[in-house]
Amino acid sequence: MIKTGSITAAAKYLYVTQPALSRRIHTLESELGYSLIERKRGVRTIELTNQGKAFISVAEKWQAVWLEAQEITNLGNSKMFYVSSIGSVSSYILPSVFRRFMKDHPDCRLVFHNHHSREAYSYIESRQIDLALISDNQFSRTAETVPAFREKMLLATNGLSELEEKVHPSMLEVKREIRLPWNPEYDLWHDYWFGSNAGSKVILDQMSLLEDFLNENNTWAVIPATVAYHLVKNKDITLHELLDPPPDRIIYYLIPKIQKNGYIESFLYELNYVLQDLGLSI
Repeated sequence: MIKTGSITAAAKYLYVTQPALSRRIHTLESELGYSLIERKRGVRTIELTNQGKAFISVAEKWQAVWLEAQEITNLGNSKMFYVSSIGSVSSYILPSVFRRFMKDHPDCRLVFHNHHSREAYSYIESRQIDLALISDNQFSRTAETVPAFREKMLLATNGLSELEEKVHPSMLEVKREIRLPWNPEYDLWHDYWFGSNAGSKVILDQMSLLEDFLNENNTWAVIPATVAYHLVKNKDITLHELLDPPPDRIIYYLIPKIQKNGYIESFLYELNYVLQDLGLSI
């Protein structure tokens, strides 16, 4: 109704009759104990009550949960393979892996989601995904966490020509930083050099936004090597080695301890092939 502006238009959009949709709305309001829409004579457009406006976000979450619940019905399908990954790995490593994997398994239905590391554990444990690539390992009774590769952390700058090829953290102004929480080890290193309340210029939760923010002059970010080698294609970005750098970032793959999906072994083979081609190893 919010998208269409009226109950009549919403009914057409949902392929139901207008009376049927009105009954469903009344039933929902009765169960909730409050009205969602204002009802005024002669007014055809939808106006939400305050409770109705607040309910929008609940309805969106409800829809997301319902879609996830529907996906679970496919878990018994041997042709399905559910993969999850953190953003940096999915952006710069997995495309090549997926292409090779799907070429060898054309009948496989691949389902991919971006999840943070902690989310991935819960999805593996509930068997909603078959394999996840993560950067923050933790204990799990039902999931197996295996190191896949490690990589250096490098400094990427834009417009900071005064910096040498090798840079000490003490030379960096945190007010120019584009920061991402790569893993707990990196956060500890960052807190040591810049303080737990560092006033970074930008703090991002999504790696996909990094490149746009680094396009701004006089900015810097500490990033994993696989991300750095992609970003350096931008002629304005310069890479530096760090003196007293953060620990190497380790990427792990996460799989169930029992009842593993049959595609896992083949997927890991293709992953290792691509990692070797990139010169990455544990």
